[in-house]
Amino acid sequence: MAAARFDAVLFDAGGVFVVPDHVALGDALGQRFSAVDGHRAHYHALHALERDALNSRDKDADGVEHLDWTVYRRAWAHAAGDADLDSVEHRLSRVWTALLWRARIEESVAALWRMHHRKVPIGIVSNASGQIEGILATQGVCQVGLGAGVPVSVVIDSHVVGYAKPDPRVFEPALAVLASQGITDRSRIGYIGDSFINDVAGAAAAGLVPLHLDPYGLYADLGHERIESLHDLLDMVGRG
Repeated sequence: MAAARFDAVLFDAGGVFVVPDHVALGDALGQRFSAVDGHRAHYHALHALERDALNSRDKDADGVEHLDWTVYRRAWAHAAGDADLDSVEHRLSRVWTALLWRARIEESVAALWRMHHRKVPIGIVSNASGQIEGILATQGVCQVGLGAGVPVSVVIDSHVVGYAKPDPRVFEPALAVLASQGITDRSRIGYIGDSFINDVAGAAAAGLVPLHLDPYGLYADLGHERIESLHDLLDMVGRG
């Protein structure tokens, strides 16, 4: 049996456990999309947003939240199957808020549950607007302590702590919690997120090991470490 690679794992929330609600966005566009449509659309839209930034003057922007999200919304609609792109921004902007990030990624939640049963210390560090802890708990994804979701050690919302990825300081409260559990070697703490700009860069700057969740292989050319599913982590953590 191979030794575990990580002593603990931290996760982003949006794009890892929840994506924008495909039903609400479909209603805004006058269409019906499946969960599979919404899942695919998110990753392609984020990739379009980041590629646009990396290829432009915004490549040094301090986080994807500061980029032009009209790029994301148009790419989301295109990937989901909406043909009327001329009116996408008007229709989607009327319902667009941080609260839309509430559609569970069931595969990710199942993998998180399995890691919990292997007694892997796990936590969340997310760029959010003060809402993510409540959404994760309400959607039955996870919470600190007992609840409807998977118990985790910590949930960090960037709005609450005052720093946002890729600023490495956003990780410090979560790392302090892990340190209280005896986990201090950052080279043995993985961080999983769906954004190259926010998550890969931010985790690396904090001394963590970034693993980019890239289920559609959209970032293969950049050369960093990627996984297709959170289930890929099960071979990297303790076995229970």
